[in-house]
Amino acid sequence: MASVRTRFWILISLVTISGFSQGMLLPLLAIILENNGISSSINGLHATGLYIGVLIASPFMEKPMQKFGFKPIIVIGGLLVFISMALFPFWEALWFWFILRVTIGIGDHMLHFGTQTWITTTSEKASRGRNIALYGLFFGVGFTLGPLMTRLLSINESLPFLLSALFSMIVWSGMFFVRNKWPEDEVNTQSSTTSLGRFIQTGKIAWVALLPPFGYGFLEATLHGIFPIYGLRIGHDVDTLALIIPCFAFGSILSQLPLGILSDRIGRRKILLYVLTAGVICFTVAAFFETSVIALFIFFTLSGVFVGSLFSLGISYMTDLLPGHLLPAGNLMTGIFFSLGSITGPYLGGLFIQYFPEVSFFYVIVGMLLLVLAAIFIKKDSGVSQEMV
Repeated sequence: MASVRTRFWILISLVTISGFSQGMLLPLLAIILENNGISSSINGLHATGLYIGVLIASPFMEKPMQKFGFKPIIVIGGLLVFISMALFPFWEALWFWFILRVTIGIGDHMLHFGTQTWITTTSEKASRGRNIALYGLFFGVGFTLGPLMTRLLSINESLPFLLSALFSMIVWSGMFFVRNKWPEDEVNTQSSTTSLGRFIQTGKIAWVALLPPFGYGFLEATLHGIFPIYGLRIGHDVDTLALIIPCFAFGSILSQLPLGILSDRIGRRKILLYVLTAGVICFTVAAFFETSVIALFIFFTLSGVFVGSLFSLGISYMTDLLPGHLLPAGNLMTGIFFSLGSITGPYLGGLFIQYFPEVSFFYVIVGMLLLVLAAIFIKKDSGVSQEMV
């Protein structure tokens, strides 16, 4: 069986291929549906299927993990992802593709919940920030490479789906070399507290740490699911968009680890305030230069540098605030808030470009970032820590 270090990198490779699949699926389907004449609002609504799957799965994951351990959750999740991905070319129907999106959302969330909780609950405090930053970093690597698969549409529409399914299956097979592990006993001794009770406790303590994952979900899904539609409408071609979109994730790769280490030193809240402010500035300026390809390359990269780490910073902030027995609930709620942002973003973005075609799409993102920034600014550090709770 794999060593602890090997297990960590197998888990990280699963996160990478999950990011790759998600990063490919959103712009790929958005472009196919746009070319087939589907309206932007329906296109945006269709993109929420992935995150509806996450919400469907979330209430049912904590108990099975306690009973069966991390490995079965991850294995079943990976299986759902690569089988669903392979089924896309077999039937091009809007409702069928929506069901596949929902199924991939369920599988992805099982995979992420398993890997994320395994990493956060087994990492030493001294290396926690680094490990979570690596988690976010490699998800970003996958997400950066995923949209490049849209260029294969010119060869064959089925090719991106089948290649993604193949890559997912190869990486997934590595889990058979990993020994199963269960959450800490501390989790299982909380029998007097219901799952709903733990969610309420988690929300009271760490609600502010759940907003960055919401913001990241909004950003990720909107930039990958709606910006391709908007980009086509303002005159950019598919090949250009396939290169611009990954710049956001590329920027996050550059800063993920440095921001994680810096947040260990000066505090998560301060870092979040700084990066959110910089993100607002980047997207505001991008709105004025959206027809320039060079400007979009620059501002997508810069915005990724600043706000592309919101998800991992949010996880680190949440892990700092919560006691150990609430970490599984915290990881679930992180996924739920990420999904809520991911559902809200494409739908609002689709409505916005349909009803306000003369106004820059980027102002939707600016508005969301300002709301998250204001909430974190108002919420002062309470001094809650794992030792104090």
